Amino acid sequence: MQAKARKFIEKYEEIEAELARPEVVNDQELYTKLHKTFKGLEKAVQVARLYLQKTADLEEWKAALAGNDPELAECARAEISGIESELGQISEELQILMVPKAPWDFRNATVEIRAGTGGDESALFAGDLFRMYRGYCDRMGWKMSVQSVSEGTVGGYKEIFLFIEGDSVYGTLKFESGVHRVQRVPETETQGRVHTSAATVAILPEAEDVDVELREADVKMDTYRASGAGGQYINKTDSAVRLTHIPTGVVVSCQQERSQLKNRNKAMHMLRAKLLDAAIAKKEQQEASSRKALVGTGDRSAKIRTYNYPQNRVTDHRINLTLYSLDKFMQGDIQEMITALQIASAQEQLGKVE
Repeated sequence: MQAKARKFIEKYEEIEAELARPEVVNDQELYTKLHKTFKGLEKAVQVARLYLQKTADLEEWKAALAGNDPELAECARAEISGIESELGQISEELQILMVPKAPWDFRNATVEIRAGTGGDESALFAGDLFRMYRGYCDRMGWKMSVQSVSEGTVGGYKEIFLFIEGDSVYGTLKFESGVHRVQRVPETETQGRVHTSAATVAILPEAEDVDVELREADVKMDTYRASGAGGQYINKTDSAVRLTHIPTGVVVSCQQERSQLKNRNKAMHMLRAKLLDAAIAKKEQQEASSRKALVGTGDRSAKIRTYNYPQNRVTDHRINLTLYSLDKFMQGDIQEMITALQIASAQEQLGKVE
């Protein structure tokens, strides 16, 4: 870890030296590119330098502990305990920061939540997941807006599409993609039996025009009358839009806006995100085929997490982490799980770095 930290700092200092060269300063495009990389490494370098300083302090105190001064040895033991505790936290943060970030990790994201097996109970659980992510967005200071929604017959959602804006939304939430399973006693269950149902979550990065080639000729648009809440107006116009990407068969729809044009623009936004997500998933699956992928394999159908209400337990099966705080978790207190997934992924990625 120390060697990797030093190598990381060296890379940062090399870029810093490059930015000072006159020929680089005069090349606006090259300077902008290097400066963006430089700024992206700043936080990691700060933590790497702190890690190396704490490691050096630890070695000095261990040397003092081996000396003949009992008073100094007692002081050293206290210092060593504190530094070792700090180093554990610093090391975890550094591992996450040192992993090279994909350009879409810094972007906003679309979140799709769909009810799966379990009928009405699944739709209710999809609603619970929506509120969980809404709570997390509030904690992070992110902005969430609903793009499209289909409500369940007894509550919850058959499906709901959300757009979340903020700092590194996709990079933070990307490991949430997969099948979420719930075990609990439904309100309609008269004999107190625990039922199992599921909902699927997909996290899609916001796509830019340069990410995917999307020709108008490849997109078929259908319009229809929107359904659901909205009064008399919503049933009188064909404002809802359904887009089909002919080459891939990907379909998206939007009916949230009263304007057909606004719905089409939102649907195009969603379509670009789906096509980019498919490209990312394909890349991840190719990488996973040549190594054991712990998280982020691109398999959106994999069961990733179980929410057990009777035991107040939530378990992520990819990293075998169980938390006995499901009540708080469902209110949006999910950072501990997200951090653990980021660390597991970082350790896997850093293991490939020479």
